[in-house]
Amino acid sequence: VQLVESGGGLVQNGGSLTFSCSTSGGTFANDAIGWFRQAPGKLREGVSCMNTDHGDTFVAEFVQDRASIFINKDRSTVYFQLNNMKPDDTAVYYCAAEFGARATCARMWDADYWGKGLQAVVSS
Repeated sequence: VQLVESGGGLVQNGGSLTFSCSTSGGTFANDAIGWFRQAPGKLREGVSCMNTDHGDTFVAEFVQDRASIFINKDRSTVYFQLNNMKPDDTAVYYCAAEFGARATCARMWDADYWGKGLQAVVSS
């Protein structure tokens, strides 16, 4: 199984970016999909997560008013959208996933599957 990410790029201060994550295995069912980011010189931090079975979503407090995570209708792709971006949001954004009945956002830091990362740069 591989995670396929797309999105990211260069955006001006105040702009928006949408990141997507899909799986080479097909669709997301009883899984957990998380988004993390790592800024230059900083530790990786969790940004958002979704338990795809019940649709529970979690967004980190530091982006809570600006971010959303959602899944498309055919459950093939999970999206993370960040609005009103600031230069501090510049980072590499990673998708992570756990699959199966035991998958949960609570264990996302130990996820078995990670994407390669997407660079996002916010210009001031």
